[in-house]
Amino acid sequence: MFILTLIVFVSNFAVGQPNISIHQLQQEQHRNKDNPPVKKVSVLTGLDVLLSQQVEIIQNKPIALVTNHTGTDKNGIPNYVRLMAIESVNLKVIFSPEHGLFGEAAAGEKVTYSEKRIDLPRVISLYGKIKKPTKSMLDGIDLILYDIQDIGARFYTYISTLGLVMETAGELNIPIVVLDRPNPIRGDRIEGPILNMDFKSFVGYYPIPTQYGLTIAELAKMIIREKWIPNTPSLQVIKMQGWSRNLWFDETNLSWVKPSPNIPDLETAIVYPGICLVEGTNISEGRGTPHPFKRIGAPWIDGEKLSQTLNRVNLPGVTFKPVTFKPVEISNMAIKPKYMGEKCSGVEIIMIDRNAYKSVSVGIHLISVIQNLYPDSLQFLTSIDRLWGSNRFAAHIKSGKPADMIITSTEGQLKHYLEIIRRYKIY
Repeated sequence: MFILTLIVFVSNFAVGQPNISIHQLQQEQHRNKDNPPVKKVSVLTGLDVLLSQQVEIIQNKPIALVTNHTGTDKNGIPNYVRLMAIESVNLKVIFSPEHGLFGEAAAGEKVTYSEKRIDLPRVISLYGKIKKPTKSMLDGIDLILYDIQDIGARFYTYISTLGLVMETAGELNIPIVVLDRPNPIRGDRIEGPILNMDFKSFVGYYPIPTQYGLTIAELAKMIIREKWIPNTPSLQVIKMQGWSRNLWFDETNLSWVKPSPNIPDLETAIVYPGICLVEGTNISEGRGTPHPFKRIGAPWIDGEKLSQTLNRVNLPGVTFKPVTFKPVEISNMAIKPKYMGEKCSGVEIIMIDRNAYKSVSVGIHLISVIQNLYPDSLQFLTSIDRLWGSNRFAAHIKSGKPADMIITSTEGQLKHYLEIIRRYKIY
């Protein structure tokens, strides 16, 4: 019956529409299908477990908290509010990562907290000139709590902040407690090249793949046991309850809090690990539009031609729609975006099956196709090597190496990594 219905659908849709691609058909089918409601799994984050079951860990000792706007309990209450309400807990200082404590700053924007708020202890930004806590900042501190929602991509700087905080904790012999949270794009998906440590930076701090398939606490364990930082601290992990590796974030009962200004929803988080590579080129990655990382383009691109070429590649789980857009400055989201005020043509990424979608593969194919179509216009920025994790990607693309061969080379790097992470998985 399903097959007959599909045949009728395809026949009806195709009448009078020559050269309809399979992806256009898939997209239309996707729009018209009934999406059953997502079954929610009850999950307690490490913060909820700490507060309800293990609060004695933080009682009667001066504490530093590393967090931002994503560090909320199951009811959406900020962690620092919950901690300050407990009489036996002494929260002395809060450290915030890139984007600030309240998620108020755009990418790359510096944040300072010069004035003490009446309702908060001392707040110190770890983004800008100072990215690592100093001894004086942790004077009198007996315990550090880390509670930030990660996104599961290597170049998301919250995990770099984790490593730098742990370095200082190790130097000063201060224990650290990591409150675990879900990997929103699943913990069983691993994709992309391993970072060559010769290209270590704040957007790539560990020898892990682009999409590394661990939770923040699992990564913390790996950082210490693999000795990726000097002077490792005593680490305690507060596990989640109810979470499993095959869950997308919207399959939990947890509320989505956009982890950074340009990741407004889960779908953007899913496409981000691959499309972020576009940031290392002279192509707009959609900053300055309502759809960052889902729209890419440039004034010298023909969106119709690009979409048709990409759709003929038949990448699983995705289709590409031609779009035009004009990047503009958006407060707290986009400061001087690429091609600001200029009309750009390009494609919108339409994810039709997230279970089949491969983010890094899409990013590689996208840039490869643009190189083939516009070899005299596409340029690579110096940041591409830091994002990719070596100097091979730009060289491969410029030389005309097929995208599938580039992807195959990254897959070969992952075999050893997959063996290593088995010892660090908690769930």
